[in-house]
Amino acid sequence: MPAVYRIRDLDKTHRSEGGAFRLRVPLLNVEAGEKIALVGPSGCGKSTLLDILALVLRPSAAERFDFRPRSGGIDIAGTWEIDQQNHLSEMRSRHIGYVLQTGGLLPYISAADNIALSLRLLGLDPGARVAQLGSELGIGDQLRKLPGMLSAGQRQRVAIARALAHKPAIVLADEPTSSLDPVTARKVMEMFMSLVDDNGVTLILATHDWPAVERFGLRALHFETGQADDGTVEGVFRD
Repeated sequence: MPAVYRIRDLDKTHRSEGGAFRLRVPLLNVEAGEKIALVGPSGCGKSTLLDILALVLRPSAAERFDFRPRSGGIDIAGTWEIDQQNHLSEMRSRHIGYVLQTGGLLPYISAADNIALSLRLLGLDPGARVAQLGSELGIGDQLRKLPGMLSAGQRQRVAIARALAHKPAIVLADEPTSSLDPVTARKVMEMFMSLVDDNGVTLILATHDWPAVERFGLRALHFETGQADDGTVEGVFRD
């Protein structure tokens, strides 16, 4: 299988008055169709790494950062260096779906219009895709409602549908069920994983729910902490 991401010696350093924190990824190869979990406690850098993989956050350094969503490929580290924001934005919108922890839905448009947003941004006709995803996620009768009229579980299903609507090669998900009760969380996660399988998507999921990682057979990247020689606190994701 071709590699979607090839990363070596990537880091992102945050500095503040209290010191510095460096997120490190010594080596990460993600093959097409893989399902990967970033496992660690809240605040460890899972969301930061997802933002880097989503091409919205520039790493502080990377010896290698290649992105090959379907055909061809791009040197992301080099693209950041020459500041080609438009190219990165196009790659994001075409090839990546992102499920945010809070859903991130636009509150003033309907659930259906939220789902269709990723398609319309690409100039594509939503056609029957919105209704299809609504049906598969059990929210077909809720699509005309505004997000504020939906339950937390329904809103998160809308967010999942939006991330999958344009049939991206990669879906990133940041604690997608953390705000849900255990029963709803399991049901939503099962639907999510089924859709990922059906669409042949590469999935990278941030979570602290180890039982879910085992239940769905995800490859886990574990978080480790340490301290560099210069006193910087380091968080490292390793297989």
